Amino acid sequence: MCRREDGVLRYAPLCIHSFRLIAPRRLLDAQMFNRQYHSYEEIRSVPDRLRWCRHHMGLMQKEAAERIGISRGMYMDFEAGYVDYYPKEIVDRLAALYQVPPTDFLDAYNLFLYNGQGRQIREYRMRLGMDKKPFADMLHVDVSSLRTWESDRKRMTKHTWERCFKDRVCS
Repeated sequence: MCRREDGVLRYAPLCIHSFRLIAPRRLLDAQMFNRQYHSYEEIRSVPDRLRWCRHHMGLMQKEAAERIGISRGMYMDFEAGYVDYYPKEIVDRLAALYQVPPTDFLDAYNLFLYNGQGRQIREYRMRLGMDKKPFADMLHVDVSSLRTWESDRKRMTKHTWERCFKDRVCS
């Protein structure tokens, strides 16, 4: 800032304050979202937790997607809740970006996968003292499917997990 005083030009430093922007591109959406939840701890759904974190970093979906190395469409699907499966690598990158524990972005099914489905299935089968064939019969699945799940060669679908393991104790 400058001003003329007694014919002399006087300069004064201008203070510029910076603050974190907590507003996405669509302000109305953010206002409605912030009315729904007053704190991060209240949020139970993964898509809403992702949206909350992104809003509080002042990022657009495109920017968040670029920072974790995925497409905007994929990120939008995560926030919209269109996906059942969140890959471990992406969950870890999201957690690092938003500085929260990875488990914050995992529902029960994805937590099962994140913690190692093969190990958990094997441990559960061993606790029951069963071989693969009788265990597969008990679950009403092919023994070949059980082998691929236990060796982590194939991911169990959410539908199968709900049918076979949702209400059973796996660590």
